[in-house]
Amino acid sequence: MIVSANDLIASAKSQCNCMDQLAAKLFYDRHEDAIIIDVREHHEVEEACLIDSTHIPRGVLEMKITTVCENADTPILLHCAAGARASLAASTLQMMGYSNVHVIDAPFDEIRNVFG
Repeated sequence: MIVSANDLIASAKSQCNCMDQLAAKLFYDRHEDAIIIDVREHHEVEEACLIDSTHIPRGVLEMKITTVCENADTPILLHCAAGARASLAASTLQMMGYSNVHVIDAPFDEIRNVFG
C-alpha cells in the first residue's frame, strides 16, 4: 500500500510538538540555547529568511544537523513554508535521537512577522 504525502505529513504532525508562530516565539525567547532551523529549499531562503535561523534543507538534514546541534536535548524549532516539511524533518530528528524538537506550524510570512 502506498501512503500519500498528506497521510505521511499528518502522521508526522501527530508525533511532533507543533506550535503556532506566537507560541514558538515565546518558547524561543525563554530558551537561550534554542536554535531555529529553516528546512526550505535554497531558492526559497534566497527570497526571504528569518534573522536568527540556520538553513539546512530537508534533503540534507540528516547529514548536516550535527554541524549545528550536537546535543540531543538542545531546543530545536523547525520551520518551512507552511509546516509540512518541518513536520517531516522533526519526525526524522526524533528518530535520530533529538528529544526537544518543535515545529512552527504556520505560513512563513506569519512566522517572519513574529520572528523578524
